[in-house]
Amino acid sequence: MDTADNPLLADSELPAFSAIAPEHVNPAVDAVLAEFRAAVERLVADPQARGFATLMAPLERLEERLGRVWAPVSHLHGVKDSPALREAYNAALEKLTEHSTELGQNRDLYAAVKALAESPEFAALDRARRTLVEDSLRSFRLSGVALEEPARSRFRAIQNELSKLETEFEEAVLDATDAWARPLSEAELAGLPDSARAIFRQAAQERGVEGYLATLKGPSVQAILTFADDRALRRELYTAYNTRASDQGPHGGRFDNSARIEKILALRHEAARLLDYPSAAHVSLADKMAGTPERVLAFLHDLAARAKPVAARELDALRDFARAELGYDELQPWDIAYASEKLRQRRFDFSEEDLKPYFPLPAVIDGLFAIAGRVFGVSFRARDGVDVWHPDVRYFDVVDADGTVRAGFYTDLHARTGKRGGAWMDVCRARFHDGELHRPVAFLTCNFAPPVDGKPALLTHDDVLTLFHEFGHGLHHMLTEVDWPSVGGISGVEWDAVELPSQFMENFCWQRETLGLFARHYQTGAPLPDELHAKMLAARHFQAGLFLVRQLEFALFDFRLHLEFDPARGGRVLEILDEVRREVAVVRPPEWHRFPHAFTHIFSGGYAAGYYSYLWAEVLSADAFAAFEEAGVFDHATGARFRREILAVGGSRPALESFVAFRGREPSPEALLRSYGLAA
Repeated sequence: MDTADNPLLADSELPAFSAIAPEHVNPAVDAVLAEFRAAVERLVADPQARGFATLMAPLERLEERLGRVWAPVSHLHGVKDSPALREAYNAALEKLTEHSTELGQNRDLYAAVKALAESPEFAALDRARRTLVEDSLRSFRLSGVALEEPARSRFRAIQNELSKLETEFEEAVLDATDAWARPLSEAELAGLPDSARAIFRQAAQERGVEGYLATLKGPSVQAILTFADDRALRRELYTAYNTRASDQGPHGGRFDNSARIEKILALRHEAARLLDYPSAAHVSLADKMAGTPERVLAFLHDLAARAKPVAARELDALRDFARAELGYDELQPWDIAYASEKLRQRRFDFSEEDLKPYFPLPAVIDGLFAIAGRVFGVSFRARDGVDVWHPDVRYFDVVDADGTVRAGFYTDLHARTGKRGGAWMDVCRARFHDGELHRPVAFLTCNFAPPVDGKPALLTHDDVLTLFHEFGHGLHHMLTEVDWPSVGGISGVEWDAVELPSQFMENFCWQRETLGLFARHYQTGAPLPDELHAKMLAARHFQAGLFLVRQLEFALFDFRLHLEFDPARGGRVLEILDEVRREVAVVRPPEWHRFPHAFTHIFSGGYAAGYYSYLWAEVLSADAFAAFEEAGVFDHATGARFRREILAVGGSRPALESFVAFRGREPSPEALLRSYGLAA
């Protein structure tokens, strides 16, 4: 293929998604990697290339060029998968992994960066440039630059194999999710709201069948487990969902991730030992705020000690209610969401369904923009004519107060076949100043139920929280003022602090003042009634203990799995999970439950030995929002300070330093405990 005609190599502001085909992927990656290697050879051969402008700036330029090629490919793999794209993606990913490890083990390049760090110029650099140099040196060490043969080659082989296994893990989960579907009879729809029925009818239409079809997509699972009166149906769906990609359940063995989990854990541990770390958990903490395993475990155990008694009381109350009101002698795991919703309705005269008419997606988007605009001094302008990958996708410019276009982002918000589940923000283009300014561009992806029967998509309040959360990540990327991609926006931020802006934004979904900007009935335009808002707030802490111990179960399981791995004993996955549940859980799933097999966060999503980060960052975000509660949620000075001290600086300095610059002190857990209703 002539690379001149390759859309991935075009020097354009935005990718030409409609022109990108699987056959473009590897020629583009090959071309850019060849440029990269040749440029690195020139840099290390030039004794004058030991200054920031002559060494680090060219390296950033190369990284940014590679990112512009790879970002659209990686994104399409997540939102518009196909067998041909998957094959091309996997082949290219192997090359990129090999390149990353090779670069990280390039001793001549390491020596050049080290010479810069030890030169008189280094002390005169601004903070972002110094951080870039320091982060580069740490990355070299974590890439095995000091290893001798045969350890160097073995480390490189491990990185390549891990990359393949992690991709296979995620693809198995996607395939297992898409493989299961089940027609629903009219009787089985009992208890389900009209909005859920519409989801099932649309799923059937998409697959060319009559009636209603349940799938393992998020909106379908949530609706059935929460509202379906048919207990057998709930059990069947719970079983299928919680045995995806495992040796159990309706497709037991077909997409099984068991062997991959064992290999991933073993390889991560072997890589850690080669780097002279005791475990993969220690490697994970090398660039995180928490610093040591002892600190992480103390944090999690302390939260567990506070949350478990509360969760136990909540479960006892739920069991009593289910026995008295639902006639369940024994509350099963597939009953919990259903019984909880019934108890919520009874206790607060309130259901999530009561809120959905007030959260039509277009109005929520408008409200999100209005809030972010008032807090951070920006506006959002839809841009037509942008090349996209699906008709649902929209593009927006982020415009500063002086009219300057600062950034842009795509939204892709509805669930569909071939699209990875969950919600995420990712980088399309990084901010980079190289003579001219390259503006940052983000992808904002969710999996909400699509609009049906001429009605707009109606969100649950949880969906609203998800949208605000991912947009918080987007703001962190788009409002950066750092010109170097490796330490700008979300890049370079400690992983256990990167959730600060995202979790911070969720707080705006609860305030009367902010909800007033967008919570309006999709038919009448009436605002969310005060009475309903009061019920929503009263129910906010409903089963907070149960939610928190579930998060602690995920976090402790992940961390111990990586901290305690012993090659002689293997991963002990289910054994460690059982031990963690005995410590923190109050709900014990059935023996055949296999949630680890679809735990993409830690086996393919970058959160290995880092899932605790959600809770760690929640301490930061709750405390940060408390500053707005004290000054007023739309206080201009507080918003400007958050933008300046948190969002604008990105990863150019330690997150703790940024937090203190914003808040005037170190973070306190009190606001988090208060947000869960657990404060003393």
